[in-house]
Amino acid sequence: MSDYRRWYVPGGTFFFTAVTYGRRPILCDATARKFLRKAIEAVRQQRPIELVAIVLLPDHVHTIWTLPPGDVAYPVRWKRIKEEFTLAYLASGGSEGPLTRSRIRQGERGVWQRRYWEHTVRDEDDLDRCVDYIHWNPKKHGLVENIQDWPWSSFSRYVSLGQYTLDWGATDPTPGYNAPEWGE
Repeated sequence: MSDYRRWYVPGGTFFFTAVTYGRRPILCDATARKFLRKAIEAVRQQRPIELVAIVLLPDHVHTIWTLPPGDVAYPVRWKRIKEEFTLAYLASGGSEGPLTRSRIRQGERGVWQRRYWEHTVRDEDDLDRCVDYIHWNPKKHGLVENIQDWPWSSFSRYVSLGQYTLDWGATDPTPGYNAPEWGE
């Protein structure tokens, strides 16, 4: 059994990676995108978060959240997002990966990996690196040549705020920074 411990910082900012079960490339499908957006919004209604940045890729999602002051309950939020998405996705005819005995015993479906990866953002420089990593990710994975061409990202919001130029990302803005992605 793993000895991994999460670092809970009340009101902190966190970088997350959540991955589909078996890295199945389902998340960029129109139906899946709709259900993930609805799941995130439903959870945000119950437990607010500031969605700092996000990118949706076929088999994983990266996002940065800031929690309200005093709040450390990001595990509850991730559990609910995965549950809400899974219920809606499967009810609409979405498929799941093969279930293991362990998953059946735990009452888990074959849509998401059990866990997610999280990193506590330490300071503004770390936040900038995490945001850059998120927006660079579609190019890193060879999904686009130009960052602006990936539609499922907060990149355009950052451009409209003047924090990036439209041609940002012509070269790797995160050399030497490889945030581990759960399941890689």
